[in-house]
Amino acid sequence: MHNAAPRPLLGQDDPPPVELVNEASDHPLVLVCEHAGQAIPKALNGLGLSRDNLDSHVGWDIGAEAVTRHMAQALGAPAVIQPYSRLVIDCNRPPDAPDAMPAANHGVTVPGNQALDTPARNARICEIFEPFHAAVANCIARHPRRIVVAIHSFTPSLGGHHRPWHIGFLFRKDTETSGHLGRFISDADPGLTVGMNQPYQIDDGSDWFVPHHGEAGNIPHSLIEIRNDLICETAGQASWAKTLGAAIDRYLKEV
Repeated sequence: MHNAAPRPLLGQDDPPPVELVNEASDHPLVLVCEHAGQAIPKALNGLGLSRDNLDSHVGWDIGAEAVTRHMAQALGAPAVIQPYSRLVIDCNRPPDAPDAMPAANHGVTVPGNQALDTPARNARICEIFEPFHAAVANCIARHPRRIVVAIHSFTPSLGGHHRPWHIGFLFRKDTETSGHLGRFISDADPGLTVGMNQPYQIDDGSDWFVPHHGEAGNIPHSLIEIRNDLICETAGQASWAKTLGAAIDRYLKEV
């Protein structure tokens, strides 16, 4: 993957590229959160972005980390959390994808990502992307697992288009897992608008979790997207974690 030696990126004051919650747990569920954080390596000088940009959906998946942590705590399940902003490197993209280290994202120019050379790109891959995904793979393999779920969030409006779904389940070959979870969510609250492969679709060019952890590992999986206005506050985060946790509990008991 790497033809040019990377320059060192992370310093001793930077967070590690992965956090493991309940690392030793043998729970049959593994939780993954690729867009949990907003950290930027000190060497990148904030990527030249404003705090408002980093705090918006451009910089991270609002509320996803909190929902993941609530679920891990309530269920006793392991969670693998990635603390760096998706603008440093998007850990749910192939590293060579155009938007893995985007020059612009949703109309916001990212000054620190302009004209990146190969060593600079390789440093982000070697020091953040690869350790994170090695930790995901190791966590899945450490005990017999029955389901692996990635937690994301999406903005209610994009490009002038309203997105009506409260929650979406993304999948490709494994249609059954998302189908069960979507049905269990609807059973619990028939008033919810549940999207199947909404607001996004999975493909090899733009996704990593589903092809490389779910499908390649032949383990039941789903990438779950929650609308971020529902989980931007503490109460919503706890509520959605409880709802999703109940659906996964039901999946483990009935499927």
